[in-house]
Amino acid sequence: MSSRFTDQVAVVFGAGRGIGEAIALRLSDEGAKVVIIDILKHEVNKVKLKIIERGGEAEAYHLDISDDKKVNQCIDQIVKLNFKIDVLINSAGIVGPTNCEIENYELKDFLEVLNVNLVGAFNISKAVIPIMKKNNYGRILHISSIAGKEGNPGMIGYSSSKSALIGLVKSLGKELAQTNITVNGVAPAVISTDMNRDTDPKMLEYMVEKIPMKRLGSVYEVASLCSWISSREASFNTGTIFDISGGRATY
Repeated sequence: MSSRFTDQVAVVFGAGRGIGEAIALRLSDEGAKVVIIDILKHEVNKVKLKIIERGGEAEAYHLDISDDKKVNQCIDQIVKLNFKIDVLINSAGIVGPTNCEIENYELKDFLEVLNVNLVGAFNISKAVIPIMKKNNYGRILHISSIAGKEGNPGMIGYSSSKSALIGLVKSLGKELAQTNITVNGVAPAVISTDMNRDTDPKMLEYMVEKIPMKRLGSVYEVASLCSWISSREASFNTGTIFDISGGRATY
């Protein structure tokens, strides 16, 4: 692997499994010290061990990103130990109910999805941006979804939250455009992850059918794209949503 992230500190939320884990491993392989954060304590410790066994350096924390006080405390601790944060990647998220029409969609479920997928993204961005401004450098990347662009029927909470996340990315990208901090997003189509194991089979079939390549994407394909977007090489892209959808969306 390259030394793309040598001497950089990368914080990856939602790194306990799936896309987040693949990104954390990729950035570590490319030289970053990786801080792994997830609500799943056992999972983050496993990923930390994987990185160390591969010769990398890692820290692990577990928290709920919808809790702004805990997010701020965690970020303060990371900076206290590392003095900086160069890269922030947010892969934390929940799907919520699937194949569920709005009449049967409970408000509590809708709010839970928004709190994790949108409020969580707001919390961690707000906590990290002052640190990046102080160091005059930063790369922020949020994992959205093709559902945020096109909407998936029966997934109103997830689709709404990911659409709002795209708005957050575009707004922050413009807000920080004259700093040395970029803010971008990635919108994957359905990816083969543990999170999708609970997705209604009919809904999963619908989503795959919409993909011209007629297959699920892999976490490694997503991690490869995220690595470049989060690097110094991607210096003229901000407020951009990068599709990785097997041809489903190209806009």
